[in-house]
Amino acid sequence: MTAITLYALAGEYKDAADKLAEMELDDQTISDTLESLSGDLEAKATNTIMLVRNLEATAEQIKAAEKAMAERRKAYEARATRIKQYVMDSMIFAGITKIECPLFKIAIRDNPPAVVIDDEKQIPQDYLTDPLPPPPAPDKKLIAQAIKDGYEVPGAHMERGQRLDVK
Repeated sequence: MTAITLYALAGEYKDAADKLAEMELDDQTISDTLESLSGDLEAKATNTIMLVRNLEATAEQIKAAEKAMAERRKAYEARATRIKQYVMDSMIFAGITKIECPLFKIAIRDNPPAVVIDDEKQIPQDYLTDPLPPPPAPDKKLIAQAIKDGYEVPGAHMERGQRLDVK
């Protein structure tokens, strides 16, 4: 048994409405017939929106779980960094530069030299980078206002779309 889709129900409703409009029936008969047909459509639409709400709730739960997992990961990374610093500080204090064990070697090494900027304002222009400007993009708010004010903007027009509002 295949379930009839919401789209198919809407098509049947429209076909019936068109056929009823062609017949010479009184308004009450047309209204009663369409009302009986709309019951299936309304039930299917209601059930479909319930599914949508369920999917949206699941997506929110996943988003919350992702956030919690990211926070947990960051906490583990920070803890590992603190413990490594603790081991390094202890080895430096004790004057030990290398520890060997069967599983791994621990050694204190010098990092490669790194540049430290003391005062950015004193750096000569030759050593500064020029950030690339963002590419020009259409200002949709400005274009919309111009069109509303009666101006023609080449390459742009206003369009009114539709959305499904579920409250």
